[in-house]
Amino acid sequence: MKIGAIISEYNPFHNGHRYQIEQTRAAGVTHIAAVMSGSFTQRGDPAMFTKHVRARTALENGVDLVIELPSRYSLMSAEGFARGAVGLISALGCVEVLSFGSESGDIEALKEASRAVEFTAHTEEFSMLLKRGRSYPAALNEAMLEYYTPDVAELIASPNNTLAIEYLSALDDIASTIEPMTVKRLGSAHDSDDVGTFASASAIRKKILAGEEYSAFAPVVDAPSADISRLERAILAKLRTMRPEDFERSYDCIGGLGDRLYKAARGARSLSELYFLAKAKRYTLSSIRRAVMCAFLGIDKSFAAEKPAYLRVLGMNERGKEILSAANCSIPIDTSLKALSGTSREAARQANFESRCTDLYSLAFAQPLPCGTDFTVPPVIIDG
Repeated sequence: MKIGAIISEYNPFHNGHRYQIEQTRAAGVTHIAAVMSGSFTQRGDPAMFTKHVRARTALENGVDLVIELPSRYSLMSAEGFARGAVGLISALGCVEVLSFGSESGDIEALKEASRAVEFTAHTEEFSMLLKRGRSYPAALNEAMLEYYTPDVAELIASPNNTLAIEYLSALDDIASTIEPMTVKRLGSAHDSDDVGTFASASAIRKKILAGEEYSAFAPVVDAPSADISRLERAILAKLRTMRPEDFERSYDCIGGLGDRLYKAARGARSLSELYFLAKAKRYTLSSIRRAVMCAFLGIDKSFAAEKPAYLRVLGMNERGKEILSAANCSIPIDTSLKALSGTSREAARQANFESRCTDLYSLAFAQPLPCGTDFTVPPVIIDG
């Protein structure tokens, strides 16, 4: 028995994810636990399908246990996303391998890049570039070229490499004995509209929303899909009621972004116009989208320092039950969010917050779900 973990969003699950699972098993992993984003994803969007629908698809296609990555982590930048997910994996207490995709496919090169990022982020050159208005990725890349060869700097320019580097950094920060491995990403680039055997999740989402056929690229999901456009008025309404200091407290509102969002929210008539009005050279579109969603949900900067108070299991199969039997959890673990909320004051606060996020997420469906489903929907159990 060798337990591996995968950090995922499965938004939606597709052929590339299945390939990663196959390659992870080929490396000797017998049991796979996935830490999966819940209702919201790292790009600042509601997940296309509910967390339990996505958990079922993952379990039907090679995953054995699905653990929820709460919204307060899934909506953070790469660093916060990675640290939240790695923290949950570590808390499980039985994971031996962390498998992640990358454009590089070279674990030693990624380890070198991780060390380079750690060094560069503390240099005067990097600080000066940020002060001059460069975005974080641009400043990091430019400063790195002062100390490292271009091939090292190029590694951090790709989105999956960036997350891979943050996973490695997160493992180092807690002196973890978990062994990292990477699977080279195949097919279309991240966010590409090109399609092939390994189409990007972005291209598949567009097909789903357009009502087009996508079975060649991903398992077909027979369930309602969420669309951020249905949340548009609710988001704008919330942001229009916020004060400048409210924006400044919101996660990812750094370097003046809070002030820009406050002003943009008072004039924007759509989300796309809001993003456009808030846009500036120093902010990536992803960071603006995350900041908007965090402001809407009430995720503030203090959340970044929070440690998870529980592990919530969304679903499992027979091998998943074996993972749970082998687990040596450092925090409470359960399939019931209601039960978990009763384990401590912090757990109650975190569980109630997650439930509120899901209640707002449900408004992104054509037929919204009632409040409280996070406490009532049963876990996905696949027998056999």
